Amino acid sequence: METKQPTLKEALHAAIWAKTLTPEQMARVEATTFEVFVPKGGYVCHKGEVVDNWVGILSGMVKMNNFSPSGKSVTFTGVPPGGWFGEGSLLKDERRKYDAMALRDSRIARMPAETFLWLLETSLPFTRFLLMQLNERLGQFIGLVESERLLDPDTRVARCLASLFHSHLYPGSEPLLQISQEEVGLLSGASRQRANQALQLLERQGLLRVDYGGIRILDLDGLRRFEA
Repeated sequence: METKQPTLKEALHAAIWAKTLTPEQMARVEATTFEVFVPKGGYVCHKGEVVDNWVGILSGMVKMNNFSPSGKSVTFTGVPPGGWFGEGSLLKDERRKYDAMALRDSRIARMPAETFLWLLETSLPFTRFLLMQLNERLGQFIGLVESERLLDPDTRVARCLASLFHSHLYPGSEPLLQISQEEVGLLSGASRQRANQALQLLERQGLLRVDYGGIRILDLDGLRRFEA
């Protein structure tokens, strides 16, 4: 049975940062934030573009990545439904440093920079949220560097899946993660075959179960502690 997707208004009201906005602030968010559809493989954002929106994922899955001059791709992280990104470039008023691509058909919310910066000026709770967001994102990317340089593929897959369950960055995550084995490989820097082997190992360890349509997380803390 397909899960009913939230409307844009419902998703905005469910966001952590929206909980403490005043009615006036929420009204402006609703009036200016708009939704776009990005098909699987399409670009949500392009490296080098002017950043004029704060970006939220309503449904689907998005990956942040870059390509080297030779065409080699490096994936920084995945963003599941409920996640928002791009605040760093908006705050620094710089061009985007990465591409963002849809791993599957995705509904994307875009809050104009003017509204984002207005909230920053008028809402102290929103400012606190952004401080936490930036701090948590920094911790996430420090962990990514450790994963890429020090950890084996099995542990990378475990940490990759665990990173998609973050109460601040991705509050909408559910135990059944709607993600394919190919997508796990793309996010963890492993081939599909190697990611499949890692998932089988993690399943034997009782940490997850590969179900039809996704991966069910059985022991999130175990995934975070796992080392092959």
